[in-house]
Amino acid sequence: MLDINLLRTNPDLVRENIKKKFQDAKLPLVDEVIAMDKEYRDAIQKGDALRNQRKVLSKQIGGLLGKGQKDEAEQVKAQVAAMADELQALENREEELKAEIRKRMLVIPNIIDPSVPIGRDDSENVEIERFGEPVVPDFEIPYHVDIMEKYNGIDLDAARRTSGNGFYYLKGDIARLHSAILSYGRDFMIDRGFTYVIPPYMIHGDVVNGVMSFAEMENMMYKIEGEDLYLIGTSEHSMIGSFIDSILDEDTLPRTLTSYSPCFRKEVGAHGIEERGVYRIHQFEKQEMIVVCKPEESPMWFDRLWQNTVDFFRSLDIPVRTLECCSGDLADLKVKSLDVEAWSPRQKKYFEVGSCSNLGDAQARRLQIRVRGNDGKKYLAHTLNNTCVAPPRMLIAFLENNLTADGRIHIPQPLQMYMGGKEWIQ
Repeated sequence: MLDINLLRTNPDLVRENIKKKFQDAKLPLVDEVIAMDKEYRDAIQKGDALRNQRKVLSKQIGGLLGKGQKDEAEQVKAQVAAMADELQALENREEELKAEIRKRMLVIPNIIDPSVPIGRDDSENVEIERFGEPVVPDFEIPYHVDIMEKYNGIDLDAARRTSGNGFYYLKGDIARLHSAILSYGRDFMIDRGFTYVIPPYMIHGDVVNGVMSFAEMENMMYKIEGEDLYLIGTSEHSMIGSFIDSILDEDTLPRTLTSYSPCFRKEVGAHGIEERGVYRIHQFEKQEMIVVCKPEESPMWFDRLWQNTVDFFRSLDIPVRTLECCSGDLADLKVKSLDVEAWSPRQKKYFEVGSCSNLGDAQARRLQIRVRGNDGKKYLAHTLNNTCVAPPRMLIAFLENNLTADGRIHIPQPLQMYMGGKEWIQ
């Protein structure tokens, strides 16, 4: 959510930003907010004037009664009573305007970073850099479910009977590999100085509204019926939410956290839930990175976060590339975003395995996450998040890049300690 002062002082910047995100339908919101904000401030000013006037008149009543001027005192009382009714009407209008302004401000997109490429959708995202040499082996790579089924490592039919499409049972060495990847991801981030956290998997509605846009919430979040609780789509939601209504001492920043959680997503409006596959599913697990920092440090942390993911995948010898998200592909709260994509030898192309985002002060403004500077002044923090690893999607890249011609699966050295010392699944 933007600072209202930006709309007051530079509405053209806000309009231009909306155009860069190809959301022209939102342009009228700028004028609506400006008009409502003026009415809101006028109502506050008029209300303050009425309160001062009422205080003066209230003092007069006592003086008149003391002089025995009862009739005059009654007239002044009537004036005060009329003012009270007018003041109540003004206060009601202030609340209405405040709510309407906030409703519109929540859907006006955040100002994107000047470095963000301009484009309509993800087809116009820009490749930045490749890490590792993508290899296409001289033997056929089976579909990832076929590889898992060969090792009796997945049961989609049973999951379909219990839960429907978009769910799975992982079993045996494949299930163990899934857990090994998460355990390695946890320790990898701890070794990089991040504090390990297991957060709540459900959050209140005010936290949901603080960490994401309404459109994202509708497409992603599962609501617990009859309760003010939502299942998290990523641990970022509860991790950033943990700072709601807090004032952090500047000396305690940055807060660098890595969190494990299951993630639950409706995937409404996505490309569809696969009947045979674990690429787009309703439930998965993830190791996440969260940073809360001073505004001037967020660009540096953005680069460090995506580099962590690249380093993680390269430590397992999986080729990856980074892709800068264009303006039209950015969620409304994001200032800048970069995807990490892993190489698929079977498809002979890269696919997304992680996303790094700088939210600027958007989440902090919604959740009132403030910092107390050494000079005593308060300001809004910046928040960032990034995926370290999210199996089972990462399993696709892992299995395809570590399958050998004889059908065995090689276990890279960093994972072997989590697999009981195994070098191969065979």
